[in-house]
Amino acid sequence: MIFNKHFVGLLVMTFSIMSCIPKQEKNIKADAFVEILDDEALEIISQDTAVEILGGGYIWSEGPVWVENGKFLLFSDIPNNKVHKIDSVGNVSVYLNPAGYTGTTLRGGEKGSNALMLDPNGKLVLMQHGDRRVARMNAELNQPKPEYTTIVDGYLDRRLNSPNDGVFDKQGNLYFTDPPYGLENRENDAAKEIPYQGVYFVGGDGPAVLLDSTVTKPNGIRLSPDESKLYLAVSDPKHAVWYQYDVTAPGELQNKKIFYDATSLIGKEGEQGLPDGLKVNSSGYVFATGPGGVWIFNPQAKPIAKIRTGEATSNCAFSSDEKRLFITADDWVLAVDLR
Repeated sequence: MIFNKHFVGLLVMTFSIMSCIPKQEKNIKADAFVEILDDEALEIISQDTAVEILGGGYIWSEGPVWVENGKFLLFSDIPNNKVHKIDSVGNVSVYLNPAGYTGTTLRGGEKGSNALMLDPNGKLVLMQHGDRRVARMNAELNQPKPEYTTIVDGYLDRRLNSPNDGVFDKQGNLYFTDPPYGLENRENDAAKEIPYQGVYFVGGDGPAVLLDSTVTKPNGIRLSPDESKLYLAVSDPKHAVWYQYDVTAPGELQNKKIFYDATSLIGKEGEQGLPDGLKVNSSGYVFATGPGGVWIFNPQAKPIAKIRTGEATSNCAFSSDEKRLFITADDWVLAVDLR
């Protein structure tokens, strides 16, 4: 998650949603489109697929997750410290407030929740920038309340910076990233206790284990379907890359290498944004937000398509059947149909 945008208002616009439910008239984002880079992509997405607007008017949208059990989408609005919900008929409501900072001292910066995900038991887990922890919501998904239990908030008796993104493996172990974006002064914040930006592992109820301390700005993180690979986005304009690691055992990484380097595109017209959130579908294709929108890579790291959003794009999430991709892009929430 990277937010550097001026305030754009809090008015929420509501539109149609989701191919897996009854549709109303679509609202199409006129400057967004699908760019096919290789015919392999046509098995996944059509070049004529429209980019739909589901909502807008947020400050910086992030961390989408589709909740199949309730047929709704949740996403964070980080500066507003809220999680919003879009239901099956397109209605938008505030789902959690506060979402990432539960303190009482006034503070600025990116204090809300970032990535949202469901744990193996179907509970909502939030990367809470303001509280500097990974936390689980203490409520059923259909009865939300802003009460949380800490999963992890420190490493070697030092507070985390601001957990950003995470992924659970099939055993319920957690991998997560901890850049400084939620600190008011980021790397130079006086409250920063860990001198690097880490990639961590939490096995079961155990403490955090440091996996990599050398990444300048770790961000999105995901596993391959067989959990043999770990993908990591780096939101550094001087080194805008995605890494790939081999997972030799839970919490053990080897053979770190660059999956794809997009540094040469940074600052070019039409290439807004940096490597940020990412998801991997059940066939191993990587959907990664980066310069220009959402990149689609095949498992061999070849870019085969881009969903150009016209915005700096933060994250994405699949519907349960992988026929719909939800996208958070600046102050918008978007969606495209997949094949």
